[in-house]
Amino acid sequence: MLNISSYIDHTLLKPLCTYADIEKLCEEAIQYKFAAVCVPPSMVNLARGQMKSQDPKIATVIGFPFGYEVASVKLVETDQAIAGGVDELDIVINLAALKSGDWSYLEKEMEKLIALAHAHNKLVKIIIESGVLSNAEIVQCCLLYSKLGADFLKTSTGYAEKGASVEAVKLMRENLPASVKIKASGGIKTYDFAKHLIDAGAERLGCSASIEIIKNALVIK
Repeated sequence: MLNISSYIDHTLLKPLCTYADIEKLCEEAIQYKFAAVCVPPSMVNLARGQMKSQDPKIATVIGFPFGYEVASVKLVETDQAIAGGVDELDIVINLAALKSGDWSYLEKEMEKLIALAHAHNKLVKIIIESGVLSNAEIVQCCLLYSKLGADFLKTSTGYAEKGASVEAVKLMRENLPASVKIKASGGIKTYDFAKHLIDAGAERLGCSASIEIIKNALVIK
């Protein structure tokens, strides 16, 4: 029987979320034994205070949601998140650089960010926004970010016109080494879709509808 809770990063990244919302998110993550909570950067300290142990993990986003901040700003964001007690960093790549074909910029940007995170034993998930990329661009991202030592490639922010897809996850899995895991996110609302993504190769799921997915799973079982 699939333990779907263990795959889920219980996520709340809406711009109008309150401290009370984040406290509830953390309580739910503890209750349902989710893999992590994913909260806005300014809420990392609050989430850390809510957690009594290292489980679930605390994740935050860097360069979110568009990724076009200069690399030095992303470095400051990362440094502050680490100081606040984060465990995992979901970092948006510079999509403008990608669409301009500037892979050198992308490499230099993420090389520094991954080095900083790994120096503090933090896990890095690279958000490539697969829904707006061609298959060739997805494959190139797999090659580049696996070379740089990313822990995960993540499909989506949830803010693009298309989120996670089974096809994108399969393509990523085919072009990543086993050492690099996949996080699917964006538009995951049902247990059935979540399971299809896991079957395709995802080892984490970014979900804001986490509780509904758990309830859906119980009905199906």
